[in-house]
Amino acid sequence: PQIVVSVYGPDFFGNDVVRGYGAVHVPFTPGRHTRTIAMFVPESTSRLQKFTSWFTGRRPEFTDPKVVAQGEGREVTRVRSQGFVTISFNVV
Repeated sequence: PQIVVSVYGPDFFGNDVVRGYGAVHVPFTPGRHTRTIAMFVPESTSRLQKFTSWFTGRRPEFTDPKVVAQGEGREVTRVRSQGFVTISFNVV
């Protein structure tokens, strides 16, 4: 199993936009586990698309969270690193 994390926040104009996506496998062994998730955000492919998304306030984002968890189809998606999220698991 995996946990998919989607982080949203306001942009300069107050629109709620995606700040990052990430996924991590849930550990099976009992105990306390800490994992660091590298976050990424999709990018527009051309300057015109970048300007249009900035002007309209609609940035590129994934509609299906399965895209983040699976590797299939992501090799053609342009993304940019966007920080890290640390998550703790208490497995019984």
